[in-house]
Amino acid sequence: METVRQAPSRDRPATYSMLPAPGELPVATWRLEHGWESTGTFEEHAHDFPGVAYFETAGGQLRTGRRTWPIEAGDLFVIAPGDVMGHIHATDLAHTQGWGVFFTADALGPDAPGAHLAWRTHPLLFPFVRGGAIGALRMRVPEPDRPEWAARIQALHHELAQRRDGYREAVPAHLTLLLVAVSRLATDVVGDLRENREPLLAAVFEVIEQRYPQPLSLRDVATAVSISPGHLTSTVRRRTGRTVQEWITERRLVQARRLLAATELPISEIGRQVGFPDAGYFARTFGKVHGMSPTQWRRAGADPGKRPRR
Repeated sequence: METVRQAPSRDRPATYSMLPAPGELPVATWRLEHGWESTGTFEEHAHDFPGVAYFETAGGQLRTGRRTWPIEAGDLFVIAPGDVMGHIHATDLAHTQGWGVFFTADALGPDAPGAHLAWRTHPLLFPFVRGGAIGALRMRVPEPDRPEWAARIQALHHELAQRRDGYREAVPAHLTLLLVAVSRLATDVVGDLRENREPLLAAVFEVIEQRYPQPLSLRDVATAVSISPGHLTSTVRRRTGRTVQEWITERRLVQARRLLAATELPISEIGRQVGFPDAGYFARTFGKVHGMSPTQWRRAGADPGKRPRR
């Protein structure tokens, strides 16, 4: 798997893009351990594709955003497109072993609602939404689950390395299971943000989580967190690459997708339940984000053979 480096500019570091060879799957696994940086140059940088770094043992450190994390056994770093990663020194990963898994947004198949649901179903969509300023999000895999996580990533790695018959079907399946596990682990984004020393973002997302089914505006959120709307807008955009209103819309659409997939509620009722009392506005907003109407999205999930193409 080849990566292409885009030169740094005044306001952003060097950014890497994943460039699969013709016919190659857009998924890559890398063993993370002492000496791995010798295969390339790893100055402060970002990726325009998502990934995760999972560490099986303690030791060394990882620089991400404004922080340097001592690596502990079971650490999982969720790296969103645009997250800034620090310079990797030769000794940073000494005495530790782990895995990196990186992929492009179409790795699970184009226009597949199931694929989006597999890795974008967390209520706040924080795990793989463009961060740009915060750096990777750190989570912890519980000790009893760690052998399963290592085995899951190793199975994905072996499929990519050996390319046996059926690997094109096996790789997306293994990746889907891994990303579902990431989403399930991220059960408390607000708590993770507080641990990552982002108290304002934690407060903003807590307000959105509690009040998204109701009328909710930027001014409402700003009042709830005791900050001016202008300051809140600039801070949230700088920290996450999105506005408060975009986060409110995303949270509503996550729940809308869940209701479309899991219930037979009328489209207008789903819109009402997630904060869109105007059915027409709900349909237009959903279509703008997904490239298809709520009805088409529901139909595509029920019958993959009828998925609309963009």
